[in-house]
Amino acid sequence: MAKFYDEIPKFLIEWIKNQHMFSPDGHVNFSANGTADSLHVVNSHRVWYQDSTKSGEYRSIFNGRITILFNAFEGPPRTFEIVWDSAGTVYECGTEEYESFISPEIRKPGSRAVIVIDVYQCQTVGHPPSPPSCGYAVPLYDFVARRTELLQVANAEESTDRASDPEIRQEGLEAYSARQNLRSVNDLPGLLTTPDSKVTF
Repeated sequence: MAKFYDEIPKFLIEWIKNQHMFSPDGHVNFSANGTADSLHVVNSHRVWYQDSTKSGEYRSIFNGRITILFNAFEGPPRTFEIVWDSAGTVYECGTEEYESFISPEIRKPGSRAVIVIDVYQCQTVGHPPSPPSCGYAVPLYDFVARRTELLQVANAEESTDRASDPEIRQEGLEAYSARQNLRSVNDLPGLLTTPDSKVTF
């Protein structure tokens, strides 16, 4: 049986911090995330995460709503959802608001935005306090290590952005963002400022 909350319960905050993967979903498209230290719990009413450049642009499909899903792959079965309903904000790379969350020292290669979520509602199914149900179908996995391919590719492309030859820069991250991220996967407006950002990393 599911249990609903108006804020993130204290007993779940540490559990969230220990999860290795989360999936934000705005409509039907899920985008699995899990780079180290990308998700931050500010308090029981607010979380934010560092959005990375990927093959497509998903966040514009949120359309003011987003759910972040966590599954327990270790320990007792549990699923947990954080719901944002017109109470969150996207700050793109290169804006003052983005830089207030992410300094150059903690920015990850390929980081394109900060997604700030003001919690509208939470739902947990599993142990404790609710009896486990949905989590019974989630397999048990042992966490081995984080994949580094995404960060390695983004780091190489950002290095290409600094090349003096304009043709070489066409293989960089800025040109990639302009090609892939100006529109969402369902052809809605995507990134607005990141592809033209003059910030150099």
